[in-house]
Amino acid sequence: MTATTTAARTHREPELLGQTVVVIGGSSGIGLATARSARAEGAEVILTGRHPGDALQRAALDLDALSTAAFDANDPAELERFFAGLPKGGVDHVMVTAGAPNYGRLLETKSDELRHALSDRLLLAVETARNAVDTVRPGGTLLFMSAEEGHATAGTGSVLTVAAAFPTLTANLALELAPVRVNLIAAGFVDTPLSASLLGSDIEKRREQLRATLPIGRVVGPADVAALAVHIMSNTALTGATYTIDGGEQLVSA
Repeated sequence: MTATTTAARTHREPELLGQTVVVIGGSSGIGLATARSARAEGAEVILTGRHPGDALQRAALDLDALSTAAFDANDPAELERFFAGLPKGGVDHVMVTAGAPNYGRLLETKSDELRHALSDRLLLAVETARNAVDTVRPGGTLLFMSAEEGHATAGTGSVLTVAAAFPTLTANLALELAPVRVNLIAAGFVDTPLSASLLGSDIEKRREQLRATLPIGRVVGPADVAALAVHIMSNTALTGATYTIDGGEQLVSA
């Protein structure tokens, strides 16, 4: 076997060459990591964030993004306006990472806050799907994020309720939007700036605990989730499914 033959067999075309990926919540963390991985696989990227600040602009410059937009993704009117500005049939994949989990005891949470905690992510998925009908090409992907389902503990009621509902919502949207594909990534702990802000001074303790107990022997990072996201985008046989990524956390916490 010649060196030329070996090189020909090992050459791999980028998975997303010539495609366009929109990341809603793409200025940091999992969203930014996914945009970076998609770009490395040949895609053009469009990034959105809640605020038009330095983080979004740095991400856009770093990735040579096609464009950026700053808006509140949970505002249906603003979300519709954003999608209306995209070319019809000109987007291949949309990933939504916007939003943060809402922790707190259910009975101690005010009604309005609880209503938002239980509905925001699910409604955002529905509104994204509604707006993506004429924008995402057939065979393209809508990809959502949620926490993984787990054991109930005080303070996780709204997070786990949403996590339990999201797979059913994903499956139904996959049927309604076909041939556009709809999938869900359900993540355990991921070491992101958001995780650090939520845990504060306890973040390093959490990292050490996971390194010691997870079967993979390390903490899951944004790049791990991004690799899964790009695979789901590129594999056109995947729709209506939920993919858990937690480094084996459920195996040791059961």
